[in-house]
Parts: sequence; C-alpha cells; structure tokens
Amino acid sequence: MEIKLEYIGDKKFNAQTTKSSFILDAKEITPVEYFAIGIIGCTGVDLVTFADNDGYLVKDYSVKAEIERQLSVPYKFKSLHIIYKFNGSFDELKAKRYILASLESYCTTINSIRDSVEVSYTIIYNDKIIANKEKIISGGGMGGSVEFDDGFGGACCS
Repeated sequence: MEIKLEYIGDKKFNAQTTKSSFILDAKEITPVEYFAIGIIGCTGVDLVTFADNDGYLVKDYSVKAEIERQLSVPYKFKSLHIIYKFNGSFDELKAKRYILASLESYCTTINSIRDSVEVSYTIIYNDKIIANKEKIISGGGMGGSVEFDDGFGGACCS
C-alpha cells in the first residue's frame, strides 16, 4: 500500500491512494476523526461483505463510536465502544459472528490498536440488543490473540 499527502494550504491536504483522492480539511475533520471513522468503517465493510458472501442483505446499518482519550499528550485512545445497529434476515448468532469475525480477525484498523485500547461493542440487531457492552477477547492492552473457530476462518463468539 502506498498513500500520499500533499499540503495545499489553509490546513488542507490532497490525500491520494492508488485508487482515488480526496481533500483532507483539518479545520473541518481532524486526522483523529478520520482515523476513528476508518475504524468503524472497516467493520461496516466487513459486516456487509460477510453477509453478502452468505447471500444476505444488511439493511438500515448504522454504527457509532464512543471514544475516551488519555488526558495527556499524545492523547491516545484509552477506550473505544462501538455501537452497531442493523437489520437482516439471518439469525442473531450469525449477526454476532459477523461482527466478531471483523473485530477479532479481519478489520485491520481495530487489530492495529486493540493491544493498547480497551475495545467493547454493543449490537442492536432487528431492533433487539443481542450484545451489550461486551469486550473483544484480545482487547485492552493485554497483547496476544485468542482465536475461536467462527466458520469464517477467524475468531468468534463463545
């Protein structure tokens, strides 16, 4: 992967990837906010992809993150709670497995921070809370990784 950032003035940058480009305006959205959006965007793409691969559609998807940061420089993320809300025609266990496969195995952004950030999640599926403030297995700065067979080749719920 190669990315490029070029300063164009007034706290704006031209961001380029191998596929596209966009203007990063640090006065409007900070790089930390872009990073956080990348984290929850990564898991959203995984969820939709897993469901699609199984022949299902994800509907009414939304996700938000509640982030607590350390109080001193460099203000690193201390905890991250992700709240997923979506509908579908698959069962609740599969909905939870899709999310956990992303969080524990596939999502690069989560897996890049989970050894130093306490990560938890809530899942609201078909208007029912099926997971409430649960922690990912390997989150919270413990290091290492615990894996369970989820049917996707990665980690899963117990």
